[in-house]
Amino acid sequence: MNTIPSVNLADFLSENPLQKQKFVEEIGKAYEEIGFVSLKKHFLSDVLVEALYKEVKSFFALPAAIKKKYEREELSGQRGYVSFGKEHAKGKKEGDLKEFWHFGQEPDADAKLIDVYPDNIYVEELPNFNATGMEAYRMLEKTGIYVLRALALYLGLDEFYFDYWAKNGNSILRPIHYPPITEEPKGAVRAGAHGDINLITLLMGASSGGLQVLRKDGQWIDAIPQEDELVINVGDMLERHTNNKLKSTIHRVINPPKKEWNKPRYSIPFFMHPRSDMKLNCLDVCIDENHPKAFEDITAGDFLYQRLVEIGLIKKE
Repeated sequence: MNTIPSVNLADFLSENPLQKQKFVEEIGKAYEEIGFVSLKKHFLSDVLVEALYKEVKSFFALPAAIKKKYEREELSGQRGYVSFGKEHAKGKKEGDLKEFWHFGQEPDADAKLIDVYPDNIYVEELPNFNATGMEAYRMLEKTGIYVLRALALYLGLDEFYFDYWAKNGNSILRPIHYPPITEEPKGAVRAGAHGDINLITLLMGASSGGLQVLRKDGQWIDAIPQEDELVINVGDMLERHTNNKLKSTIHRVINPPKKEWNKPRYSIPFFMHPRSDMKLNCLDVCIDENHPKAFEDITAGDFLYQRLVEIGLIKKE
């Protein structure tokens, strides 16, 4: 396997049960083997993708002083702007060579979560920035819910097992800007080797190059999707919940060749989190005598807090 497998969501949405099952098997096996797929026929239109990139590039092109006013230390990076080099991979001291923005959940009124999640921060200088970002957020959330339905079937659960937890979940849309590299980085890369915290991650922009995935045999391989595909990978929460059956694979974004240092890079991951009170306890269907329970019981909220401390976004008291 020299690149990540490609799957087509249209198979899962098909009226043909054999086609639907084909998707379930393909994505389930890929997530057991390498933890990554590229997915076509998702719910993001080309028009929406183009509009979002236009807004994102306009935001990161704003003067540093304007961007800085949207960085709210008291929110620990949950919403708004996070400046260059502030986040690092778990276990690393060097900050990643990136700056980013966070859009968060705007829950349904009947979800009783409005007081739980912080409000999104609105960018005054760009009247379409927030509306475009949240439209993309909804389409990525919708795509992610269908992927989780397929995984529920693969695991032998009810198809809609994840729906309640994922809809109105504590998900984050993160437009990232990797600026041009102006001097030899001292031990830093655009994104250090890491596993994601959440259930699954849906990534726009991987086609611009640099994303690498660590294969089981220790070899790094390039993740190169088609222009219209999302890269979707398993996060640590789902690996934990499935008792290591589905793999949260280590990945990184390497620095480009020196001749391309003058080019910026943009990518837009959607980190799909459940509601904070979801129990990540190892599923009974994933435990047997050959696969004993590997993790202590924990909620998604407590697990997220631990990891945000480890990557430097929350300073421990």
